[in-house]
Order: sequence, then structure tokens, then C-alpha cells
Amino acid sequence: MSKAKRLMELMMAVNRKKKFTVKELAREFDVSTRTILRDLQELSELGVPLYSEVGPHGGYQVLKERILPPIAFTEEEAVAIFFACHALRHYSFLPFETESSSALSKFYYYMSGDVRDRIDQMKNRVDFVTPRRQAQFPYLSILLDGAIYQKIILIDYESREGKSSRQIQPIGLYASSGLWYCPAYCFQREDYRVFRCDRIHSATYDPSTSKPRDLRHIHLGNRESVIKLEQEHVSLYVELSQEGVQKCEAELWSVPSLHIRNNGTGWLEGNIPSSDLPFFAKFFIGLGNEATVKHPQELVEGMKRILAEIMAKYE
Repeated sequence: MSKAKRLMELMMAVNRKKKFTVKELAREFDVSTRTILRDLQELSELGVPLYSEVGPHGGYQVLKERILPPIAFTEEEAVAIFFACHALRHYSFLPFETESSSALSKFYYYMSGDVRDRIDQMKNRVDFVTPRRQAQFPYLSILLDGAIYQKIILIDYESREGKSSRQIQPIGLYASSGLWYCPAYCFQREDYRVFRCDRIHSATYDPSTSKPRDLRHIHLGNRESVIKLEQEHVSLYVELSQEGVQKCEAELWSVPSLHIRNNGTGWLEGNIPSSDLPFFAKFFIGLGNEATVKHPQELVEGMKRILAEIMAKYE
């Protein structure tokens, strides 16, 4: 076996193993322990994060940040992956911000000159527009880890009702119009809630013995799951003009409830969280004559109050 092939297979082997010794690898690859030691040193210099322990029960292990084995991409695949990462640049905060930037740099650096030239031209021809926000989202990573590993997170949260401390178990993260949201189970409310991540002022793992809930069956694969998390709902029906339909198509929450007629007009019909009525009142006022709210009556009354307050400013 050539040295290059052995190093590649060795990289894949150590990634598969939680812990290993030099003797074990020497037997597996049928080489001397001295050769394996040299190979491990080369892998370490290439960036494989190896950690060694001395003693009778010692050995080697790969740290959490494992290195993937070489993967062959076609030019089109590499360009597509580059722009998938490039599209995220409008977000000042990401749950994997450093890693995405590093991956983007690696893709660009190892591409051939003509492919880099092509990408440089495409950067000025393709864009994924996302509103830039001044809001801060410093806790995305811990919230995402909490969702993946089913952990309870302690947060300080600021809502319309004021500041409070909460025990939550995140379900996931999603971005909409430049803002990040975290659907989660709230142990204080004993119900599901959607938290705006810029309103989370601190987030730490819960040190108590509280038992996490099994939320593996709840995920964001279905967009309706984001809307149906809360138990208290009201029925919504809104008539939309053609322009109203187009504006609602851009809203994540509206997609499951949006119906479009052949002439381009449409309507919204479905259930919405009752706690979000103030948001919907402002949203439909913003649509002006392009939307007509039929029910719920609480939403209509809320819109009237807001419009009366606006009119009072100009009397």
C-alpha cells in the first residue's frame, strides 16, 4: 500500500474510532509501530485533532472536531456548495458562524484558478437578499446544541410582558426576514412557545436535575409545526388581493394557510396563536387595502385600536 493511500485510510480509520492505540493501528495496517507514529504525526500536522494519553490505559483519540476524509466534488457541486455558504453572509450571527466562514475559505482556496474566476464573476451576479438587522443573537450555538442533544437551557428573556427567567428545551432554530427564532418547550408555562433569539439576554445549560422531555418527534421539517406549537389558537380568515397574496407568500408563517385563486387573489384560513394577535394586527394594517380581515373579531378590534391611536396623532 502506498503511503498516500495509507494516510487516507488511516484518517478514515481514526475518525471511526473513539479511542485507539498505536499497536492496534500497526496490526490493522500491517506496518511497524514506528511507521504508525510517523503517520499519526503527519495527520496531526495536516489538521487532524489527535489527543494522546500516557499510562497503562492510555492511547490516542480524535477530539470532537473530527476531520472528514477527502471528498471528490464536481465543479458544479463545489460552486453550488460555495454559494450555499455565501448566501449566509447577510446574517451577522449564525449558530456555526466561524465554521461556515472557514469552510467557504477552504472551498475557494483549493479550487482551480478558472473556477475561482468563475466564482468571482458570479458573486456580482447572484445574491440571496436578507434584511440586515441591528439585533444581536449571541446564543444561537447553545440553543442549537440544546435542540440536538435534548438539553434544558436557562434563559433570561424579555417579552412584551417584561423580563423573566425561563427553563426551556429548544426544538430548533429558524431564520425569517433577518431574525432568528427558537421554538421550545417552556417549563414555566408548561407549553410550547416560540422565542425571538435577540430577546434572549443570557443562556446557559441547566445545572439542576430537571429531566428533559423527549422532543425528538417534534422538529422543523414541517413548516406547520412552527405555527402549531402553542395550544391556544384562534381561527383566522383574511381575504387578499393579488398584491396581498404576493406579500403573504414572503411570510414563513402564512404559507400553510395561504390559498390562491386562478385570478391571483386568495385568502388566509387557519389557526394562529392567540398570543400573537398584536403582531397580526400590525401586519394586516401594513397591507392596507390589500387585506380584509373577516375574523377573529379580537383581531379586528385590535386593528381598530391601533388605527385610532394613529389617527389621534394627526388630529
